[in-house]
Amino acid sequence: MYTVYIIQSKKNKHYYIGATGDLAKRIFYHNNNKNRSTKKKGPWELVYSEIFDDKKSAWLRERQIKNYKGGEAFRRLLKK
Repeated sequence: MYTVYIIQSKKNKHYYIGATGDLAKRIFYHNNNKNRSTKKKGPWELVYSEIFDDKKSAWLRERQIKNYKGGEAFRRLLKK
């Protein structure tokens, strides 16, 4: 199983969208500066997630959400 997730920085309210096979480990990496894209921008909080059976479906959904970023569809997704 794979998870598409959105985390939000508690520091500056920025968002990061990703996909992973181990959500707990991935969030640990984000919060411990082990991810180049989110390093020193946390702490991070999980604000949204979806579970998929396969990696390809998760990757496609991640791409779709990244295309939403900043738009009305992204805001609606976060309100769920």
